[in-house]
Amino acid sequence: MTKMQPDDGQDGRAPRARPVALSASVRRHLGLNLRTHYAASLVEPVSERIETLLTKLGRTKG
Repeated sequence: MTKMQPDDGQDGRAPRARPVALSASVRRHLGLNLRTHYAASLVEPVSERIETLLTKLGRTKG
């Protein structure tokens, strides 16, 4: 995973972003936080709107 960091732009053009690698500890921290967040969201009940959309999708496939 990388994060964008601007170039110095010394060639007269607008600075271009170049990727900078994230350290293993940062990737691990982000991964743990994302897994925790998404695990919690899977426990929450599905809203009526999403249920309706999923039902409609199921009908169009079948």
